[in-house]
Amino acid sequence: MAGAYDDRDGKIWMDGKLVDWRDANIHILTHALHYASSVFEGERCYSGKIFKGHEHSLRLIESARLLDMQSPYTAEEIDAAKEAVLNANGFKDAYVRAVMWRGSGEDMGVSAARNPVRMAVAAWEWGSYYGDAKWQGAKLDIAKWQRPSPMTIPTAAKAAGLYMICTMSKHAAEAKGCSDALFMDYRGYVAEATGANVFFVKDGEVHTPLADAFLNGITRQTIIQLLRDKGVTVHERHILPEEVSAFQECFLTGTAAEVTPVAQIGDDWHFQIGQVTRDIAADYETLVRA
Repeated sequence: MAGAYDDRDGKIWMDGKLVDWRDANIHILTHALHYASSVFEGERCYSGKIFKGHEHSLRLIESARLLDMQSPYTAEEIDAAKEAVLNANGFKDAYVRAVMWRGSGEDMGVSAARNPVRMAVAAWEWGSYYGDAKWQGAKLDIAKWQRPSPMTIPTAAKAAGLYMICTMSKHAAEAKGCSDALFMDYRGYVAEATGANVFFVKDGEVHTPLADAFLNGITRQTIIQLLRDKGVTVHERHILPEEVSAFQECFLTGTAAEVTPVAQIGDDWHFQIGQVTRDIAADYETLVRA
């Protein structure tokens, strides 16, 4: 499948039923379009099975709750909607996007308590998120923006509004020939990339930023468990930028990114694509296709 995302063949699940792809539309006065009252999930289906699909459904509901939205569907109903989309489009290996938002209704201001909460699920075939960087190592820019304090916005929600600085940072990175950008958080600690969590390796041990100001990714949690099951020591902690030059390996994790090695961050930080990175990438690939 190719072409603009609003002009494709296929089916999208929307508010309880499958509709033609081109008919999956919303009104211009939808609250989410004006006030970012929207949450979403990104998932991958491997050989006909969505990896940790139920966990993603539960997180979608929790993200909505954190934005003061009551999900109109249970996790089991969301699971069924995703399966319906995959079956309707004949996909076995695909990316799945579930989104929940405040629609148009009686309110059109900051307050939108009377507007309905709506939901849709789409899926499409999507290869490597970072292209050749998945094998050659990504190059990251350093974002000028910072991940915000949890006191300013619910950072534990996968909320659309939290991604605006991601879009701007990734555009700036791409303009420099980079694959992505690395954020610091509001305190100056290393945080994450625009759509993936970051890990570092030093002397066979793994270090990853503590997820206290950004989303604790489902893939991140999976990788940490895989590493610990292998007997690898994992440190979840605050990491200062001045520590990064001492790390030997670096990799990104995420549903879209899967496990992607990093070769360079900014102008000064360089990494090898080492054995820890290669092994965990292989272990993850085996797990998702099990």
